[in-house]
Amino acid sequence: MILTSQILLWVAVIVLAVLVAALARQVGILHERIAPAGALTLHQNVNVGDVPNALTLRTAEGGSITIGGKRAARSQLVFFAAPDCPMCKSLLPVLRASAQAERDWLDVVIAGDGAEAPYRRMLAQHDIAHLPLVLSEALGRSFGVAKLPYAVLLDEAGRVAALGLVNSREHLESLFEAKERGVASLQEYLARREGSTR
Repeated sequence: MILTSQILLWVAVIVLAVLVAALARQVGILHERIAPAGALTLHQNVNVGDVPNALTLRTAEGGSITIGGKRAARSQLVFFAAPDCPMCKSLLPVLRASAQAERDWLDVVIAGDGAEAPYRRMLAQHDIAHLPLVLSEALGRSFGVAKLPYAVLLDEAGRVAALGLVNSREHLESLFEAKERGVASLQEYLARREGSTR
């Protein structure tokens, strides 16, 4: 009786091990099939390649800044966020690191609307108070921002290089990658690449 139960137990363990190995293999196959996802582009007022009108806006610090327009070899990332957006707050350390790492070619602007004080607290808490802050509902409307966090990458000529909803470091970095590859999004790049291999 004991011998039979031990044999059955070992058979169950072996079957379980085979099932785990099969599941692991399937996960590996899915990982290969699923392409890296970039920032999700939503239906917006502007498209990649468009040259939106340059907007000169007042910063929360009291100065002025121009969003868009020619920028003499520098690109501009406009990151739309809100103090009551948990995902926005979780991405601010990533934004800080990206602003530092890409400082040779990129200017970063934090954008939003609403009361200034909560934004200042949010930026100070995440050690990015040195980045310009623009509170303008018109700016968000001009880019068709409906959900947050959202980012728009403008190239040196003021053209929209990439844009989309950014929920992770990978989404934010996909904007830089899309600009470098000259595509609207990583999804478009992968679709083109897949089409050329057929």
